[in-house]
Amino acid sequence: MMTKLSPEALGDPRGRKAMGKEWLSKVAKSCPDVKWRSHYAILGRYDFMDVYEAPDLETAHKVSYLSRADGAVEAESWQAVPYDRLKLIADVEG
Repeated sequence: MMTKLSPEALGDPRGRKAMGKEWLSKVAKSCPDVKWRSHYAILGRYDFMDVYEAPDLETAHKVSYLSRADGAVEAESWQAVPYDRLKLIADVEG
């Protein structure tokens, strides 16, 4: 998930850290089956990239919704499939 925060949310690093912990707690409570893989601060259009696994598309939508409800002005979720799984889906070799 790619997120861009409001300028107000980015203005106070200590407040941002507390806000992030609160958000993670809400996601853990609302989406207990989500498995977090990594979290990156990035340069460019978005401020953060989170890599996680969700059991279904609805849960991924909920994570994105919770992000927007807690200070993200943009949250864009990208569905991904491991390449080995894609080969099985596409029935290709290589």
